[in-house]
Amino acid sequence: MASTTVDKYASGSSGSITRKYHFSPHSPAPTLKHEPDADPSFPFDTTDIITAGITEEYHLATRAGLAPFDEVPAHPVDKQPPKPVDVEKAQTLKDIELVTWLENDPENPRTWSRPYRWYLTGVAATAVVAAAFASAIITGDSKDIEREFHVGAEVVTLSVSLMVVGFGLGPLVISPMSELYGRRPMWIIPMVLYVIFNIPCALAPNIQTLLICRFLCGLFASAPLTLAGGTISDIWDNKDRGLAIAYFAAAPYGGPVLGPIVGGFVGESLGWRWIIWVNMIFAGVVCLFCCTIPETFAPVLLRKRAARMRAETGLTNIKTEQELFAAPLSEIIFNTLVRPFEMLMTEPILLLMSLYIALIYGLLYAFFFSFPVVFGEDYSFSDGIVGVTFCSVLIGLAIALFVMPVLQKRYMSVVEWKGGKADPEDRLLGMMIGAPWVPISLFVFGWTAPPTVMPGGGNWVGPCISGIPFGFGMVTIYFSANAYLIDAFPSYVASALAAKTVVRSGMGAAMPLFIVQMFHGLGNGWAASLLAFVSIAMIPIPFLFYRFGSVIRARSKRAA
Repeated sequence: MASTTVDKYASGSSGSITRKYHFSPHSPAPTLKHEPDADPSFPFDTTDIITAGITEEYHLATRAGLAPFDEVPAHPVDKQPPKPVDVEKAQTLKDIELVTWLENDPENPRTWSRPYRWYLTGVAATAVVAAAFASAIITGDSKDIEREFHVGAEVVTLSVSLMVVGFGLGPLVISPMSELYGRRPMWIIPMVLYVIFNIPCALAPNIQTLLICRFLCGLFASAPLTLAGGTISDIWDNKDRGLAIAYFAAAPYGGPVLGPIVGGFVGESLGWRWIIWVNMIFAGVVCLFCCTIPETFAPVLLRKRAARMRAETGLTNIKTEQELFAAPLSEIIFNTLVRPFEMLMTEPILLLMSLYIALIYGLLYAFFFSFPVVFGEDYSFSDGIVGVTFCSVLIGLAIALFVMPVLQKRYMSVVEWKGGKADPEDRLLGMMIGAPWVPISLFVFGWTAPPTVMPGGGNWVGPCISGIPFGFGMVTIYFSANAYLIDAFPSYVASALAAKTVVRSGMGAAMPLFIVQMFHGLGNGWAASLLAFVSIAMIPIPFLFYRFGSVIRARSKRAA
C-alpha cells in the first residue's frame, strides 16, 4: 500500500496536540489489545455488518491513533453471503483512515485503573439489583393493596407481572439507542424516569394507576438490565471479563430475592405505600451513582474523537466503521424487533436455552408467591418473617459466587489447552452442574411442607432450606447459559440476548399469575412436584448440546 501522511489530532491529559504520523508497508503492525470471538461491546444493531464485516477497530491500539482501513484486522460474518461489492465505495475505502486507540490511551476504558473499573462494575451490578429488587418488593404487603382497592389477589399480582413485562420490552429500544447515543445517556435518563414514576405508584388513588405506573417503572428500570453486561464488556478485556461477569451473574437474581425481605418488614410496620417510597429512595441513591458512570462504549468514544479530528485537521477521510457502514433505520428496526423472534423460531440452541433460562427465572418469581402460601398460611408467619425465609436463596446464591471463579478458571485452562480458542460448548459445565439442583430444591420444598410434615417445632426448616440448592442451581445455570449464547452467536449477540430477555421476562411475568391457585388446588407437595418434573425435563438440554452442539451449529445459518 502506498504510504500515507495524515495530521493526527489526539486529546489527553496534556491537552490537544497536532503531529505528523507516517504509515507505510514497513510501519510497525498495530497492537491489538483484545481480539474477541463474541464481542458484546460491538454495535451490532446499528452497523451494517454484512457489508462491513466486523473489524477490530474498537480494540486496536496504534502509535498514531489512525490505521488505514485495509490494514485493520477483520472478522467477516459467518455464513452470510456478502452483498455485491460497490466498486466506487471500495476505491474510496482505500483512502479511509479508521480512528483507533492510542497506545496506553487514557480515554480507552480498558486502560483505566483496576480499582476504578471494579467500582464501575459494582455500580452496574448494584443498579441491576435495584431494578430487580423493585419487581418483588411489593409482594411484602399485597394483602393491604387488595383491601384498599377492593380487588382480588390476581389483580394485585399484575403489579409484579407488568413490571417484569417492562423488563422484557425496554431493552428492545434501549439497546439500539445506547449504540447510537452511548451508554451514559441511557444509564442516566431512564433511571431518572424510573425514580420519578415511583411517585405516582406510591400515591396511586386506584389500582389502574398503580398497574400502569408499575409497567412504566419496569420499562425504564430495564436500562441497567440492558446496559450492565455491555458496560462490563466495555471496560474489561477477555482474560478479566469472565471473572467480572461471573460475579455480576448473581445480580439479576439476587435483587428480586432481597425485595420480599425488605418489603415484608416495611409493609407490616408502615404499609404498602411506604414500600414504594423505600424503593424510590433506594433507586434514587443508585441513580446518583449511575450518574458517575462515564461513557464507556468504544464506538461512540471513537466517533466523537473522529469528529474532533476532522474539525481540527480538515481531513474528511478520518472515520469510524460505524460511520462508514451505518445501518439504515429499516435494518435497525428489523434487527431489534424482528430478528430476535425469527432466530427463536429457526435456532434450536437459542430457543431451548432461552426456555431453560425462562423456566429458572419464572421459578424464582413462583417462589415469591408460593413461600407466602407455605410460610404465611400454613405456618402463620408474619409478612416480615416470610421475607426472611428468602435468605436461604441468598445463601445458595453466595455459594454459587464462590463456584463461579472456579468454573471460569477451568474454562480458561480449556482455552489454553485448545490453543487459545475454546468451543462454545465448553461453557456448559456450569449448567450441567447446576441443573439437578433445581428439581431437588422443589421436591424438598413441596414434600417437607404441610400437610406432609405438619407445623410444629422446627418443621419449617425443611421447606426453608430448599432455597439453598435452588439459589445455587439458578445462578450457575444462568451464568453458563448466557455465556454459551454469546459464544454460539458471536455475530448476532444483540439479537440472541434480546430474544432470551423477552422469553425470560414473559415467563417471569406469567408464573405469578397462577402459582397461588396451583398450590391451593394441588397442595404443596404436588404443586412443587409438577414444577420439579418440568425442571427434570430440562436437565438433558446442556448435556445434549455439550455432545451435539457443534453439529447443530454447523447446520445453523447464524451460529458460530
